[in-house]
Amino acid sequence: MIVVTGATGNTGKPLALALLAAGKSVRVISRSAEKAAEFAAKGAEVAVGDPADHEFMTGALKGAEAVYAMVPMSWNPESLLDHQKAHIDAIAAGVKANGVKYLVSLSSVGTHLEKDSGVVFGLRYGEQTYNAIEGLSTLHLRATYFMENTLGQLDVVKNMGIMGSPVKSDLKLSMIAAKDIGEYGAKRLAALDFHGHNIQYLLGQRDLTYTEVAKVYGRAIGKEDLAYVEFTYEDFGKALAGMGGSKSLVDNFDQFLRKLNEGRILEDTVRDAESTTPTSIEEFANIFAYLYNQK
Repeated sequence: MIVVTGATGNTGKPLALALLAAGKSVRVISRSAEKAAEFAAKGAEVAVGDPADHEFMTGALKGAEAVYAMVPMSWNPESLLDHQKAHIDAIAAGVKANGVKYLVSLSSVGTHLEKDSGVVFGLRYGEQTYNAIEGLSTLHLRATYFMENTLGQLDVVKNMGIMGSPVKSDLKLSMIAAKDIGEYGAKRLAALDFHGHNIQYLLGQRDLTYTEVAKVYGRAIGKEDLAYVEFTYEDFGKALAGMGGSKSLVDNFDQFLRKLNEGRILEDTVRDAESTTPTSIEEFANIFAYLYNQK
């Protein structure tokens, strides 16, 4: 039995579906039975509850050989780190109680940093917490910047005719489609071919600047002159707060973006065949264009 947390999310959904397609026994964890119905229809068990609750997670991991562990994003936590730790600690408690043997976690680039990494710092805590569990083999997927993050700029493109963020316009970024993370995780969970404590970077199809992304997206939406503009950290923070982001979230994003621009977040990455994933920004631009045209 393989248990999948975050099964209705951007990485968990393709991961769970790939495992089911491969004929694996899967139990998905969701806060909503309705959202998990498609997995049940394909033969998965469904555990409905709060993934940050120790008692629930102990029950949900009963009989599991392996687990996909991820922390859902929260946009208005009083403390983002406490939110992350609560989910990690609940998964760890369930793993220990049930003697789970394998764990694949959704981690991130930047977790090599010992401090000041913002939104990804809690994932470093996750790696360390899971690695400390006796008898558990771990594989931490240090995924790069999600292409899905660019979808947050749809309104800016529609209303202002530009793309923009605090990320430097000439900073080379590795960008990945979330489904590629899910499919890679499913492959490794199906094989259970890892032992001890392991790290695997996942870096997308190629490195890009945001200026290059704007050109690709511009072609996809019929705006050849779509430009990328650097926003200040302060203006970005105000916009995030205006959309309901808590002070903790804003502060953590600010810290992460500053470290990204300094080159620290990606400094530990090395691209090779294993870390390179298939979906290109040109392919993802079709999703961006579809959603743009729905606006």
